[in-house]
Amino acid sequence: MTMMTDPVAAPSNPGWLHRSEAWLDSKGKGAWIAAMVLGFIFFWPLGLALLAYMIWSKRMFSKSCTRRKAWSHHGMRAMSTTGNSAFDAYKADTLARLEREQADFEAFLHRLREAKDKAEFDDFMDERVRKARDDERSSKGRDDDSDDA
Repeated sequence: MTMMTDPVAAPSNPGWLHRSEAWLDSKGKGAWIAAMVLGFIFFWPLGLALLAYMIWSKRMFSKSCTRRKAWSHHGMRAMSTTGNSAFDAYKADTLARLEREQADFEAFLHRLREAKDKAEFDDFMDERVRKARDDERSSKGRDDDSDDA
């Protein structure tokens, strides 16, 4: 047994609320958002009511969710075969080459970071030795001055 629900028919003499809803629907999501913002500015319960209605009636997320699903489905098609064996072989070779190049580039970046870290550490150690040497000379100079007095 299947149940079928009849869509709600528009009343023959719609009220102002139904007309304003139809007008906002015809203008799109931007009109709903503008009405909600104006509702918050002029009378905050009205803005809150519009926000609740937009979420409850799924007007807020109606188009964005369907686009996201379409893109995720489209991304999965890139890995499927086309039926053309020559193109599929070319695509597989190209993808393998790109993966090798990516791995080589990531290894290069890793070596570059290591070299930069080593250079910074060597500079730090040189500065530390130079500072210790300068401190030693200055303290030795003070000791010589105090012995002369």
